[in-house]
Amino acid sequence: MSEPYADAGGESYAGRAAALDAADELAELRARFVLDDTVYLDGNSLGALPRSVPGRVEDVVRRQWGSLRIRSWDESGWWTAPERIGDRIAPLVGAAPGQIVVGDSTSVNVFKAVVGAVRLAGGGADGREGPGVRDEILVDATTFPTDGYIAASAARLTGCTLRPVAPDEVPDALGGRTAAVLLNHVDYRTGRLHDLPALTAAIRAAGAVSVWDLCHSAGALPVGLDEHGVDLAVGCTYKYLNGGPGSPAYLYVRRDHQARFDSPLPGWNSHADPFGMTPDHVPADGALRGRVGTPDILSMLALEAALEVWDDVSIEAVRAKSLALTDFFLECVAVYVPAGAVESVTPAGHGERGSQVALRCADAGGVMRRLIEQGVIGDFREPDILRFGFTPLYVGFGDVERAAGVLGGLF
Repeated sequence: MSEPYADAGGESYAGRAAALDAADELAELRARFVLDDTVYLDGNSLGALPRSVPGRVEDVVRRQWGSLRIRSWDESGWWTAPERIGDRIAPLVGAAPGQIVVGDSTSVNVFKAVVGAVRLAGGGADGREGPGVRDEILVDATTFPTDGYIAASAARLTGCTLRPVAPDEVPDALGGRTAAVLLNHVDYRTGRLHDLPALTAAIRAAGAVSVWDLCHSAGALPVGLDEHGVDLAVGCTYKYLNGGPGSPAYLYVRRDHQARFDSPLPGWNSHADPFGMTPDHVPADGALRGRVGTPDILSMLALEAALEVWDDVSIEAVRAKSLALTDFFLECVAVYVPAGAVESVTPAGHGERGSQVALRCADAGGVMRRLIEQGVIGDFREPDILRFGFTPLYVGFGDVERAAGVLGGLF
């Protein structure tokens, strides 16, 4: 019989990890981040700091703000940052330029997108009844809570009924009254990857408008917004995009919807003539309709610097490594952790897995605290989930083997 920590061929898992790291085409990217000797598997909550960010932020504060002051709106490109940075994100989610604008929080962008979707669909009750009235919003029943809260508020404001539905039940739940559907691409608790192409096609066939939350997929796997005909999408930038705590979110408005996109938050930054200061709002052309007020320049430009780590990086290569990392982690856990101590709730199939692994176990909160004390950083989700996020730009196979070993030693 082979040794407990060796595979079927007798090779140690530590040896396999070293070989995999040596062959990893993305391994050199790790040097672009500020890291220490901990195993950081929480990039699905807060990405690590790219080395390019501190110097850029210092320049923004000392020179652009400190010396140029208000001149920086023009001379330092502050005014055009939301759309410029949006174009940097676009290739990572499969969008052509001119369709993404950066700014505000994910929650604010979810609100813009859901209300905007109802309006695009010609929905909202407004006292009307009868056939042809689209007065229903479907929302992912497993969604991150804020998305549900925002969708409920949007439903009240538009006179729609809100109906929570599991993503795989959406095709059967769609009907002639459905105006908008808000779904998460990856489940934040389990790491399940939902079928964006098929669900988007079903929503479109029903005459409704799709809104996708990409918080747990952008920067971890191909999304294909343009290819699959997604109508609207939102996402944060502080997870796999490594933009920093509270970095601004983004809004995608498909090009053929932009002329009709009616934001529920029309601000002076989304005006066709923002400095005209006219009493009536005339929306700007294109994705700029998604802007609202003055951008948060410090965090916006920190994000722009962070996105430089993606230069010449293929999202397909990132996806391939993500799947290899999560496969190897699950294999190591099966060997290192006593049978029955943990249970994976993340789908085994590659087509249904994001870039995280969620393990269910007793006293998960206590287990995670002990993991962190021993240098393995993940997080805990009520009531019993250990959640590990794998950021392929800086997580290696040696990290994976070490994490599984430490986890096994806790039982």
